[in-house]
Amino acid sequence: MCRLHVGRRAVTQAGTARAGDPVRGTLEKAADENFPVAPFFLPRAWRTDLMAVYGFARLVDDIGDGDLAPGGADARLLGVSPEEAGDRLLLLDAFEADLLRVFDSTPRHPILVRLQPTVRRAGLDPEPFLGLIAANRQDQLVSRYETYDDLLAYCELSANPVGRLVLGVTGTSTPERIRRSDAVCTALQIVEHLQDVAEDLGRDRIYLPAEDMKRFHVQEGDLATTTAGASVRALVAYEAERARDLLNEGAPLVGSVHGRLRLLLAGFVAGGRAAIHAIAAAEYDVLPGPPKPGKLRLLREVGVTLRGEG
Repeated sequence: MCRLHVGRRAVTQAGTARAGDPVRGTLEKAADENFPVAPFFLPRAWRTDLMAVYGFARLVDDIGDGDLAPGGADARLLGVSPEEAGDRLLLLDAFEADLLRVFDSTPRHPILVRLQPTVRRAGLDPEPFLGLIAANRQDQLVSRYETYDDLLAYCELSANPVGRLVLGVTGTSTPERIRRSDAVCTALQIVEHLQDVAEDLGRDRIYLPAEDMKRFHVQEGDLATTTAGASVRALVAYEAERARDLLNEGAPLVGSVHGRLRLLLAGFVAGGRAAIHAIAAAEYDVLPGPPKPGKLRLLREVGVTLRGEG
């Protein structure tokens, strides 16, 4: 329900598969996400549609991160020449053009061909999909964020569209649910940024607001060490508390729906809460690697969320 994230090993393994099958290699990454993409307890039609949406979101992130499979199959499918296949902005432009064909013609890329029946069945608009492309385009141009509001504006593109698509696929969109969903998705995005400080820095990206880094006396060099000092830990704790507040703001979304969708949304909120607990348990030292919650903690948080506590 937020911008998708997988570990580097999963990217390599699925990228190898996609060299032979662009659809299979992309969808196989679902097993390594931080949250269930289309769990078994959902109706089959919803699972099919959510996997189609996932395929789109995963592929656009792979384009933006330079994680496409070797061999250039995705570029060829989008009509981009081998000489230009390394140009991420050009690939994103080609992908956006192919996305628009989903709504009025026949797309070229099989991931988008797979998406077209979902768009028609659920009556989805282009805007959330265009937002995810815009976020990845922004990643090529912006690598630092001065203020927290700047970061929230980025999350509006990179995370919130996914929650809106989940509500659209399940036919449960209302203005209030969208508002709550946006809070949850932004929180989950911030949590992933906190987990991935070291990995993002390796891509020359920092998603910690510069004004907050100054407030806590954190320099960029402090993020490149193997373990976090007191200032970095204090900064991470501060941003984690902000994410917790957003999760609490969005949590009433869970109680606004019923049945299996309620369990799915509880899983998203619980995943964020469990991840924040894991960060706290690591004493806010995220530099050695992403702190990950255990299954028991996740299940506990699901129960708390379903009961409307926390």
